[in-house]
Amino acid sequence: MAVIGIDLGTQSLKAVVVDDELRLRGEAGVLYQPTFPTPGWAEQNPALWLAALKPAIAGALGKAGLAPSDIRGIAIAGQLDGCVAANGNGEALAPCIIWMDRRASGEIAGIDPDFIRERTGLVLDATHMAAKIRWASRNLPEARQVALWHQPVSFVVAALCGRAVIDHALASTTMLYGLKERDYAGDLLTAFDIEADKLPGIDNASAVAGALTAAGAGLTGLPVGTPLAVGTGDDFSAAIGAGVVATGVVACNLGTAEVVGAVSDTLRLDPGGLVETHGFLGERYFVSNPGWLSGGAVTWFLSTFSVNSPAAMSELATTAVAGSDDLLFLPALSGAMAPRWIAEARGAFYGLTSFHGKAACARAVLEGCAFAMRDVVDRLDELGIGTDRIRLSGGGARSRVWAQIRADVSGRPVEIAGANDASPIGAAILAAAAIGLAPSLRQAAERLTGRIETVDPAPAAMTAYDRSYRRYRTLFDALIPLHAD
Repeated sequence: MAVIGIDLGTQSLKAVVVDDELRLRGEAGVLYQPTFPTPGWAEQNPALWLAALKPAIAGALGKAGLAPSDIRGIAIAGQLDGCVAANGNGEALAPCIIWMDRRASGEIAGIDPDFIRERTGLVLDATHMAAKIRWASRNLPEARQVALWHQPVSFVVAALCGRAVIDHALASTTMLYGLKERDYAGDLLTAFDIEADKLPGIDNASAVAGALTAAGAGLTGLPVGTPLAVGTGDDFSAAIGAGVVATGVVACNLGTAEVVGAVSDTLRLDPGGLVETHGFLGERYFVSNPGWLSGGAVTWFLSTFSVNSPAAMSELATTAVAGSDDLLFLPALSGAMAPRWIAEARGAFYGLTSFHGKAACARAVLEGCAFAMRDVVDRLDELGIGTDRIRLSGGGARSRVWAQIRADVSGRPVEIAGANDASPIGAAILAAAAIGLAPSLRQAAERLTGRIETVDPAPAAMTAYDRSYRRYRTLFDALIPLHAD
């Protein structure tokens, strides 16, 4: 007996198989890409997601040595903030407007950001789904045929089991979900001119959304009737897959973007808007920053400096001193998300001299991303949210030097999760909970996270980084006037 977890990403769909002893047995993925039809726009054809399901699942089953009949449940996690216009048959009427698309900037004009923050816990931003729905309603030729506005996860769930449903965490990213009501709120729907009956229903992430229909079985290669969980967004499933389901641990997922957040038992809002508050498991909250290009900055460095792998970059960084001899890097390659959200901000090196070489630049990039992480961790701490230690997951967690830098910059122990690819693991945990395979989400997460390695901060490096961090913040503030030019 086994379950399957799916991660519906921007560049690939990944599947993992977890057995009834909660052991990872197999994993596989299928690649695809978004498209960028015009500057500021980013789209993806939902048919790519559906087409990737069957081969990814088959690949994971093959590596696990299991058959489709061995699967007892499935759950999907995936990209946030997408907007799919679907007709009454559940078919996509247009490409998905994905998370990085900013075409709806004009749709938030005139809306009070304090109202949005107080009601939803979110920053008023065009990347959130409500703004995209409003834009699509006004601009898509197919808008009159829309029966439902889906996020990517709810679109796939509906395609597999016939029920349009979304979990509280994903619903809370829309700017239409009132945190106090834990439901769509009338005043928010009115603010964006959106009808509640055109949105998926809301249920718990580990609840059973339904069973695979004949169409769902055809798309997945799994038996008709296989239970399908409601699922959640990848920011949240990555935390679950890293074992961060209770207070006291900061989840830091080092993918293309770096998402940093922590669980709170009580509702806490950030008046400064650095972090957003989301509904989470068991009526808790997940307070997080949605991320900046961190793994993306590593990819940029590899290409620009002709370094052949992230491991080689990490090795280079070990040959430079803490603080990179006063060289600073601002990780704002796609706008700044910390210490402030400034979409127009750009990345920068500062302090370059003829003394600095490739090694110092490599370390400065790693340090700059760690400084942005500290911005978020410090804000969580100011809000009274537990930040005793930091747990890394994602591809960047493989770098021991980056883990040490983060421990030294934050002054906290850094834990490296045994399972780097945490989002599909988190989805598998939800599938296990949905069918009663796991006694609790917390126990399932602890078992599947695997061995945790701890990296402690070094006092001497902490002192050096406190100085570098102060200079980083001074540099960020000094550059703000340039962003408006």
